[in-house]
Amino acid sequence: MEFTKKGKPLKVEGTLPNVGDKGPDFSIKNSKDEIVTLEDCKGMVTLISVIPDIDTRVCAIQTKSFNKEASELEGIKIMTISTNTKDEQKKWCAGEGIDMEMLQDTDLSFGKAYGIAIPELNVLVRSVFIIDATGKLVYKEVVSEMSDEPDYDKAIKNTKIAR
Repeated sequence: MEFTKKGKPLKVEGTLPNVGDKGPDFSIKNSKDEIVTLEDCKGMVTLISVIPDIDTRVCAIQTKSFNKEASELEGIKIMTISTNTKDEQKKWCAGEGIDMEMLQDTDLSFGKAYGIAIPELNVLVRSVFIIDATGKLVYKEVVSEMSDEPDYDKAIKNTKIAR
């Protein structure tokens, strides 16, 4: 699959997991400097919203949309992952009045595990992953053009199916 930013091809590192596979393990920090892993997601359906940069329009729209939608669903854990620093993420959340789990993949380890790391730009490909309660990947959407939004409705529908 080719990934682009405003039509310019981007080199991506890692291998995309397949739906039906166990979700790749990860270990990244949240805004409280706590380590969050795939194991922490066991027992509940988890929607992982991945954005290139929280301080851009489309990433802000994506984060707000999933925060609003998922907050209305019971039994769904939602997390947003970007390469932004903890301070950048906290500042954005405070400015938007949003309280949600934001994770920093500053070393691109999550991105490489999920096949969405763009080292040249130090960002991740915009994507959505849904992990079921057993740790299995049940849905993925990887957006080929960085400036496009994911299909919110389809992702939310798949969280309901995964329960």
